[in-house]
Amino acid sequence: MYIINGIAYANNNTTEIEIESVTPLEDMMMIITFTSGEKRLYDATILLNYPAFKPLADEKIFNMVKVDDGIVTWCDGEIDIAPETMYCNSYAYSEIAV
Repeated sequence: MYIINGIAYANNNTTEIEIESVTPLEDMMMIITFTSGEKRLYDATILLNYPAFKPLADEKIFNMVKVDDGIVTWCDGEIDIAPETMYCNSYAYSEIAV
């Protein structure tokens, strides 16, 4: 057990996950770089199953993604997603030199 900001958590304390940068790709894919330096590939199409993320179906809006305080956001912070969720639902990515 551990306590953060007066809240007791039953599991083990983990290092906070934050996002350093995000690069949107075609077909709602994105490359996420975490502050640990790790890069991962995230498929954002799953987000369209949730009403709050419906605006992301517009490619123009999706491509306006940015990182704000370690969190991926769109629409001036009106839409965001937790870095932990992005990490858990993404895949290891390594750039291949050509």
